[in-house]
Amino acid sequence: MRYPALILLLFILPWSYACAQEQEQASSGTGGQLTIRKIVVEGNNVTRTAVILRELSVHEGDVLIADSLAARIEQNKLRLFNMQLFNEVDQHTERTAAGLEWYIKVKERWYIIPSVIIHFADRNFNTWWVKENHDLRRVSAGLTVTDRNFRGNLERLAITAQAGYTQKLGIAYSRPYLNKGQKNGLGFSLSYAQSRQAYFATDSDKLDYTGIYTGPVILRQVEGGISYLYRPAYAAKHIFQLGYKDYRVSDTIVKLNADYFANGSRQARFAELFYRFEYNAVDNWNYSLKGEKVVAQAVVRAGTEGLNFQSYANLEAGIFRSPLRRWYTSAIFRGRLMYPMVQPYYFRGGLGTQTDYVRGYEYNVIDGYNYGILRLDLKRELFNRTYSLPVRYFTALPIRIYPKIFADAGYIGNPQPGNSKLSNQLLYSIGAGLDVVTLYDIKIRIEFARNHLGQNGLYLHFNSE
Repeated sequence: MRYPALILLLFILPWSYACAQEQEQASSGTGGQLTIRKIVVEGNNVTRTAVILRELSVHEGDVLIADSLAARIEQNKLRLFNMQLFNEVDQHTERTAAGLEWYIKVKERWYIIPSVIIHFADRNFNTWWVKENHDLRRVSAGLTVTDRNFRGNLERLAITAQAGYTQKLGIAYSRPYLNKGQKNGLGFSLSYAQSRQAYFATDSDKLDYTGIYTGPVILRQVEGGISYLYRPAYAAKHIFQLGYKDYRVSDTIVKLNADYFANGSRQARFAELFYRFEYNAVDNWNYSLKGEKVVAQAVVRAGTEGLNFQSYANLEAGIFRSPLRRWYTSAIFRGRLMYPMVQPYYFRGGLGTQTDYVRGYEYNVIDGYNYGILRLDLKRELFNRTYSLPVRYFTALPIRIYPKIFADAGYIGNPQPGNSKLSNQLLYSIGAGLDVVTLYDIKIRIEFARNHLGQNGLYLHFNSE
């Protein structure tokens, strides 16, 4: 399999065409200058006008180059869609002797959303369907009632009740804007979860489980935290969170793996300090096609039982380009550094336990500490249409379809690999797929991948790359 050549080709594509896709700049042509006299927002029955104005790149009193007006209108349409509050955004401007009048009309979404929870005990749908024979006992089902625009301030209030494989109760609240300058916010969360079955070790890059579906509870998790948000600019955001977590397991798990928590303990109690920085200069935060994105996280944990000290940092960086009309390339890097390099099993993680994995290895869990992943995509917009619906909060049904080819590469280091066959070596794959993006930010990925072991697979995912 001569994958490296294709990987290199896709790696180069985003940059080879970068010069053809510079973001539109204000023209210095002969169109003259326009002063924005007023901005009028309509249709926002719930959302406060000040919250909408906060997202715009223009303000009353600004002076624009006339030739840049069309680009500014499109830019602000995307900004308002990125709030994930509106199904439709229409804009028009009127030139008067006193200046430019900017009119924005929005159609709001349904904000109080009782969403059905379907969670698989396994890492992804594919593992549950193929390896676990789509056993319904391994599914958690519940309901999360979320108000995504509580009191019209972009506040988010969510209450969760979940039964099945994992039982859970939780509440979370956040308000991004507290002060007049709309740069500071606060939030909190509290949750309790328990399971009658849990994985306790990794064997040959697969998870080993213990427990009986109808038996006693063997894992309990209590988590709580408060957060502070600082957003100095449209694309930049800082989040600080202080949390406390208390995890308990049964004697059975400790007997099977004395390294599950530190010192053979049945309980892990620790405080966690979390920091996250986001720079999101992409066209669409839900499904990016143009722009750049950087997300950096740092976590420090100090425990009184079951965990001594742990720190790690994650980085995600993405570049998205459009070399030709309806053609798009992307390069996304994700990586992690951890210190110290030896941690109890539960806090080790790795590739495949969450959303970080090399495509084509969905059935594998690879333990380790430091890792890196590179994902490269080349896709084309095949279908992009919006259908009108006669329903108040579902006035528009957008459907976008993107066929694609891709190449991935990744590596995870583990000084104690045990019987893992995939740690401490280069993992790579190629494949083709289809992305579908539709109403309320729903994303579906259907992908066929072939990895470096020569294994082929068809996979279904419900998120972006």
